[in-house]
Amino acid sequence: MEFAEHRYRSADGKLDLFARDYPGEGPALLLMHGLTRNSADFEPLAACLSGRYRLIVPDQRGRGLSQPDSDRANYRPDIYVQDMFVLLDGLAIDRAGLIGTSMGGLMAMIMASMQPDRIPAIVLNDIGPEIDPAGLRRIAGYVGPGEPFATWAEAAARCKAINQDAFPDFTGRDWNDFAQRTCREGEDGRIAFAYDPAIAAGFQNEGGVAPPDLWPLWDALAAVPVLLLRGELSDLLSAGTARQMARRHPGPFSRVDVPRRGHAPLLDEPEAFAALETFLARYVGE
Repeated sequence: MEFAEHRYRSADGKLDLFARDYPGEGPALLLMHGLTRNSADFEPLAACLSGRYRLIVPDQRGRGLSQPDSDRANYRPDIYVQDMFVLLDGLAIDRAGLIGTSMGGLMAMIMASMQPDRIPAIVLNDIGPEIDPAGLRRIAGYVGPGEPFATWAEAAARCKAINQDAFPDFTGRDWNDFAQRTCREGEDGRIAFAYDPAIAAGFQNEGGVAPPDLWPLWDALAAVPVLLLRGELSDLLSAGTARQMARRHPGPFSRVDVPRRGHAPLLDEPEAFAALETFLARYVGE
């Protein structure tokens, strides 16, 4: 997939940030990745939406090709959200549908509550206003400093060890592709996850991963159309939380559980993509 490389300054003016800008004839969509991922995480979805929407896919600060922040206290969703509005403003995008995976979904909720007139609809990928502690413990168990890998095969094996419960049907090639999206090769030829290990500080900082009570924020989104995609095997978003989200959302709301997926679906799965197509066409347009 061809995209333009877009560089911009962070909202606080400190950092050089990066985003992919995929051309498309339809409305803009802002795609926001999870805690340890980067813009490459959306390559499977970008291939499916090719040419139909303009896709803006950033690397959040400290991920991918975006500069790390020397102040680890800034690795927080509310800070990232400020960067996202600067990104949209710099590209002269007045309105954009939001697709957020995990942490990116929390960001989508915050953005829609702050500037609802700019956000016609949001897609939440395996995230909600209540996060299962089991999933947080699992993520806390691997995020942060770690030894680099000598080969891509080692990187793929590590990705499998961390994520195999979420993708039980993945083949060896799938894990290699996953590693290629999640890791990067340094100038010394060693391979590491494409994020600043300091993002792990979010598990110690208040609000670094998620504020303690997000239900008031969810209730504030009552008029915003929402599509919730939940991995059937998810350990981060429980079925009970998903049901409560539906009960407490009077506006347009759809939920699809993606079979044989945990945290978090890639969004190119047939069930996920069919729901996305219908939802985006209805609430964002083409």
